[in-house]
Amino acid sequence: MNSWKRVVAIFALMTVVAACAGTAETTTTAGEGATTTAADDTAETTAPTETSAPEGSGDPIIAATSLPLTGEFSIPAELHRNGYQLCVDLINERGGVLGRELVLEVEDNQSDQEIAVTQYERMVAEADILYGTFSSLLTGPTSAIAEQNGMVYPVPSGGAQRIWERGFQNLFYFQARVGEEVGSAGVNALLYYRDEGLISEEDFPETAAVVYADDPFAAAGRNGLAGGTVNDPATDEVLVDLAPGLLADAGIEIVFDEQWPVGFTDWTTFANSIAGSGAESVWAATASVDEAISLVQGLQQVGMQPSFMWLSQGAQAEFSEELGGPENGTTMHTVWHPTVEFVGSLGGEEYTNQDFVADFQAAFGNEPSEDEAIPFAVCQGMEQGMIGAGSTDNAAIAQWFRDRTEDDPVRTVLGDFYWDERGLPIGRDLLLNQWQDGELAFVFPVAEGLDTVDLVFPKPEW
Repeated sequence: MNSWKRVVAIFALMTVVAACAGTAETTTTAGEGATTTAADDTAETTAPTETSAPEGSGDPIIAATSLPLTGEFSIPAELHRNGYQLCVDLINERGGVLGRELVLEVEDNQSDQEIAVTQYERMVAEADILYGTFSSLLTGPTSAIAEQNGMVYPVPSGGAQRIWERGFQNLFYFQARVGEEVGSAGVNALLYYRDEGLISEEDFPETAAVVYADDPFAAAGRNGLAGGTVNDPATDEVLVDLAPGLLADAGIEIVFDEQWPVGFTDWTTFANSIAGSGAESVWAATASVDEAISLVQGLQQVGMQPSFMWLSQGAQAEFSEELGGPENGTTMHTVWHPTVEFVGSLGGEEYTNQDFVADFQAAFGNEPSEDEAIPFAVCQGMEQGMIGAGSTDNAAIAQWFRDRTEDDPVRTVLGDFYWDERGLPIGRDLLLNQWQDGELAFVFPVAEGLDTVDLVFPKPEW
């Protein structure tokens, strides 16, 4: 059964109980800042974080989330937990929300849909508010649980457009574009640099290999590039026809279009097939950082040298650290970069992206990544929603979100958010980053006030 069919099955059977859910990891950040991890009936206390309980007589506000801390999505999930945790700690340092302490509860869904569904079924009964999980694969079914129970579900990662075509009223996306549009960052950057003369007409890549994982988000990225369709997950009815696709619109011909299955390992053979196509550029929609690493290593091994390479994953430090050089010249879309001067709000006061970077470095000893900034923004948004609603009532928070406008948005370290009737952000665009000499450089869009550097083209040889 492919990935999205598994999602549909869970939509239809939202009360499935995973046999192994009882052993999933749970992490709770207590008022004193202690973090406790429980597996089965044992508990281990890890180093406390520097938090101060806010003043106020009300009970703590419980914010719950299920993250894939183990399994396929473990790398970005750990980063998501860091982002949520820092935001909660900083809110409590500022007095909490509505005079009440904010407590973060995290459970490990092991990258498994059924476990995630079971955990959110329990959370809607026990928590005051929810934070979203990672990946379209898990967001699809878990958001249905939240909707069914009238709870706001702020999404840090879950861009497959079909998730947003279900008529849900409590779903809000804290990124820039749906999965079908993520490849636009790479396409638009190529066109811009060609028009500016950095890429000559004769060097502009006219052919492409499009490769992607058996995963809802990855398939969405491929469909946008290649001109596929957005289908209703329950009926398979075509909701949106994306033809001819982003690449064809840019005058780039797809000469290789292939999916790899779940658990795939034969990257050398796959890379040889890409090389044999003669494609000048490679566009890879991966489900995980590990897949992105393996694909680059496979292309390096067979000596395939694309002039341009776009990946849907790879902005994480782990990508560069694991590859140790071959990542240079690869590009990936993002919604965040440490140099962008976004101005958000925290504790009812101005809080900039640069404040976030400094606070994160102080707390963790290293610079944050996009996968930490996005959940931080989700937490900021939910804090503003509770303050705006004057309570933790989820119906009131949802209405407050729906009432946001361009002039009165939610303000975060990712920029401003207000949403359309589907819960998708209005007026937001993607950034393009490129690994250059071991650093993640911001290369597009190019505009006054943005700290961009030139795209390196062609991509340096491995």
